[in-house]
Order: sequence, then C-alpha cells, then structure tokens
Amino acid sequence: MPKCYSDQEREYIKKRLKEEAAACMGQFGIRRTTVDELVKRVNIPKGTFYLFYKSKELLLFDVIQEQHERVNQKLYQAISEVADQSFSAEKLTDMIFEFYKMTEEMPIFRLMDSEEIELLVRKLPREVVEGHLQEDTDTIQKMFALLPVKKEVDVKVLSAAFHAIYYATLHKKEIGEEGYDQALRMLIYGVVTQIIDARES
Repeated sequence: MPKCYSDQEREYIKKRLKEEAAACMGQFGIRRTTVDELVKRVNIPKGTFYLFYKSKELLLFDVIQEQHERVNQKLYQAISEVADQSFSAEKLTDMIFEFYKMTEEMPIFRLMDSEEIELLVRKLPREVVEGHLQEDTDTIQKMFALLPVKKEVDVKVLSAAFHAIYYATLHKKEIGEEGYDQALRMLIYGVVTQIIDARES
C-alpha cells in the first residue's frame, strides 16, 4: 500500500527528485541515470518514485525542460531590453549565439549527445514531445513579436529552423571544434537575415 504524503511532503520529494536527476545527468548522462540511483539519493522507496513519474524519462525530460525554460527566459529578457533600440541581424545573431553557448555549458547538457537525446525522445509519450515543441514555437513567436520580423515568416518553420540548429550543436565533435563556433554563428545568421525586416531594423 503506497504511503500517503501531504502536499508539503510531495512538493519536497518532487523537488529532491529533480535535483538529483539533474546531478545524475550531469555526472552520468541520460542512459546511466537509473531509478534505483535516484531513489537511493532521495531516500524513498522505489514504489514512491512512480507516484510522481511514470518513467525515468519523464522525470529527466521535466528537468531538461525546466533548465531550457530558464535559458529561454534569459534570452527573452535580453531581447526585450534592446527591442526598442536600433536593431540589426548581427546583434540578434550575437544574442542567439550566446543562448546556444549558454545551453552547451549547462552541466546536464554537457554529457548529452544526439543518440542520448533521440533515445530519451523515443521513450517519451508522443503528446509530451508534441507539447514541448508547441511550447517552444509559442516562446519563439513571443520573442520575435518584439522584433521587426517580415510578415510572411511562418513561426512554425522558424521554430523548426532553430530546433535544427540545436540538433547541430549535439554534433560538435563531428562538425569539428576548430570551426564550430563560426559554423554555429553562420547558421544562426542565415536564419536571422531571412526573417528580420531590414527596412525596420
């Protein structure tokens, strides 16, 4: 019989699970992070874990999404602070480039590669992945609503373009570290110049 937890206890356990999931991902990556290790660190029975998350993947995705949202908020704040000033494709490229670099430096993203991300996504319910992609599209639409964007720009295509750039960052070694930063900046600049209305910037 599962133990009944108060709202305060549930909140604490969920917080601790997320903290330890982030620590494990930063240390072991997605594959080697296990439910057994998580419940040992949080000091709860294994059955209790499943009162909060149906799978390890849902917990890990929850943690990744929270970290992603924090970075998105920082980028939105940065764009909103300069939106009314003289704007250029170069300036926006620099800001988005820093966003990708900031994501790369976060501990939980350091050990991730394309195979780990694909493995995680395959094990998530389809509606969770689709919900995340829609949230990303909504966030991008909100950000670019602050800027002089061409009227014909399709926000779904724009969101897909930035997702494609993110997946490219997972192949840093294959791309080659020596020219990686320049290649990343070039990709971002290519998207930005197609969406910013030069007459308004």
